Amino acid sequence: MDRKIRVGAVSYLNTKPLIYGLEKGMLQDEITLEMDFPANIAGKLLDDSIDIGLVPVAIIPRLRQHHFVADYGICCDGPVASVCLFSEVPVEAITEVLLDYQSRTSVRLARILMKEFWKIDPVITDTRDDFRERITSTTAGVVIGDRALEQRSRSRYVYDLGEAWKLMTGLPFVFAGWISNKPISSDFIASFNAANEYGLNRLEEVITQHPYPAYDLHKYYTEDIIYKLDAEKMKGLELYLDYLQRFGFQVK
Repeated sequence: MDRKIRVGAVSYLNTKPLIYGLEKGMLQDEITLEMDFPANIAGKLLDDSIDIGLVPVAIIPRLRQHHFVADYGICCDGPVASVCLFSEVPVEAITEVLLDYQSRTSVRLARILMKEFWKIDPVITDTRDDFRERITSTTAGVVIGDRALEQRSRSRYVYDLGEAWKLMTGLPFVFAGWISNKPISSDFIASFNAANEYGLNRLEEVITQHPYPAYDLHKYYTEDIIYKLDAEKMKGLELYLDYLQRFGFQVK
């Protein structure tokens, strides 16, 4: 490219290890970096206002072409801690579910699990703002990211979507990956992988710079989140994309 590569990333705690090297200045002569919540980063990749995004994987069917440009993403192989269905009643008693507006992948995963795993058919309500105060009585909510880590201590019932997916399928789940909407040079990809690795090799530094009393970040970064993409993760991703097609979900 004859300009800097435009990179978009998610402004959640779970991305801090991946972007630590970039924030320290790695690749500063080659990229511009902007932060937002997942759905907005996905929209920017769709309209080509960025070239690479750490985006929810539900965006993949909408892209004319897509390329994974790093060996890293936001994955889990069991409980993920920060993507959960929160409720004041057992899951079978839920009558309404509020869906988090910040990530399409997570809310579509929740809808798959409600039908295929929990076997419930509540009223589904989309949201536009912070809705956590509305999680009362038989109204539950899918909350993601840092707010979900906080909500864990507030709700009586916590149903982890990563754990439910693992129980249902036996596979890991990929929430987000570094995806481009155009081919990117192999030299840049090698440098970009090194930038990702920089923070992953310095987790204690990352944790020190982002103190967070609501949840143990060492556990979060080493047990809940899995950052390395591998064949098993991609198998889980393929199954999820198959579910999206089967359910007829459209990413708007």
